[in-house]
Amino acid sequence: MPSTRTPAAGSTPAVRHNLVLVVTCVALGSVVAAMASLNVALPDLARETHATQTQLSWIIDAYSLVFASLLLPAGALGDRFGRRRALLAGLAIFGAGSAAASLTTEPSTLIMLRGVLGVGAALVMPATLSTITSTFPRAQRARAVSVWAAVAGASALVGLFASGALLEGWSWRSVFLLNVALALVALVGTLLFVPESAEPRQPRLDVGGAVLAVAGLVTLVYSVIEAPTRGWADPVTLAGIGLGLAVLAGFVVFELRRENPLLDPRLFRNRHFAAGSLSIMLQFFVFFGFVFVMMQYLQLVRGDSALMAATAMLPMAVTMVPVSRATPVLVGRFGFRGPWVAGLAGVAAGMGILSRLDASSPYWIIAAGLVPLGAGMGLAMTPATTAITDALPRSLQNVGSAMNDLARELGGALGIAVLGSLLSAAYRDHLSLPGLPSQVAEAARSSLAAAHAIGGPVSSRATTAFVDGMHLALLGAAAAAVLAAVAVAVLLRSAPSPEAFAEDDEALDIVDARKQPSYL
Repeated sequence: MPSTRTPAAGSTPAVRHNLVLVVTCVALGSVVAAMASLNVALPDLARETHATQTQLSWIIDAYSLVFASLLLPAGALGDRFGRRRALLAGLAIFGAGSAAASLTTEPSTLIMLRGVLGVGAALVMPATLSTITSTFPRAQRARAVSVWAAVAGASALVGLFASGALLEGWSWRSVFLLNVALALVALVGTLLFVPESAEPRQPRLDVGGAVLAVAGLVTLVYSVIEAPTRGWADPVTLAGIGLGLAVLAGFVVFELRRENPLLDPRLFRNRHFAAGSLSIMLQFFVFFGFVFVMMQYLQLVRGDSALMAATAMLPMAVTMVPVSRATPVLVGRFGFRGPWVAGLAGVAAGMGILSRLDASSPYWIIAAGLVPLGAGMGLAMTPATTAITDALPRSLQNVGSAMNDLARELGGALGIAVLGSLLSAAYRDHLSLPGLPSQVAEAARSSLAAAHAIGGPVSSRATTAFVDGMHLALLGAAAAAVLAAVAVAVLLRSAPSPEAFAEDDEALDIVDARKQPSYL
């Protein structure tokens, strides 16, 4: 049975490949940058909207959580009805939501609108990588994927820098207006240059699996973010975390029994697929959690402007992009395992250095942590992404694309939730304010920006408490990177190369059509 993908890989004129790559990377960069770009505006948001530390976490994480929760069903819709259509719809929702967010002043409304942006992003991101893997021939696919991975990693930092520059002259609303401009550029490019590709014979969408996945992720992340307010040992917090994990376990059992599951858990028997998914998730757990914490440290503790805070992150971007581009050569010479594990070790080392920062640390210590962090991310991202996509035959590239995207966004959502909660809990616990009226003390504990507004000894004590919380959060990030390095080293110890699973696309497509369900 031939593949139903249209157009087939390699049928697009060669001159269009670069145009397709540029447009999909602009769309990808728009939605990835939105995950991080608002971090640089957190102090302004806290001052203008009076958002608490927990609300700040939600303003950032509402986007990531909806993004991650809807990736699989949104990817399935794109595969069935057309990836170009998914790109157009997602970019329209993303742009419209950003325009509305620029007009609001209430934290609760902003949280809701960030969720709307997440819906659009969930349609966009899987369509970008699926378009690349279905349009580019195998000989060019590795190069295109390496560009995609570099953009996915670097666009968050580029977004930070662009937002910092905008905040020098305008308010935090300009960050959302930047989203609108990028969405419009990508929308026009998609209309002009991106060909349609789809799998029209897909089975019915696994609605039950989608509902379970969304319910489990939302319950788990909600409980983690709210934990500092209620307390980690509070029965409601523990029940929420337990319920979220139970629902996700139910999702796995449900999917195992489905003929056409949203995501077949049996795919994780493939060691490259499992290692790539786990590595990507933990890398972005570290990355986005780190950005959430570091932007507040740079502006509220060191007193940097928004632009200076964003500029301070440049050593990471300057290191990440060239290393990411050089990684395919290193993998070709040394194999997947060595560079991949070394990259994750570099991420852990960077986090370890940054966890030693205090209120008076010189900038060179920050740079000393950012360089191995950027190099490590660049070195580990491409092998992880390629391992996921190359471990599957062409007819299952939609599964690989969806899993790669889900791992990124789920890791980012959990990183912001967990590391942000560790920071917030330690900040509240370590901030001792004897003798202050309870209302003033509670305001100071709500966020570091509020404590600075009170001033005096409250401000200095709050700064110390915030740094204590940052130490705990970044040590947690380092531990996650070490876990990823150990897991990848173990999983790849005796695994064959990923190409062994997909040496002959056509033959594998035929086998797949006869023996395997269509997963999305």
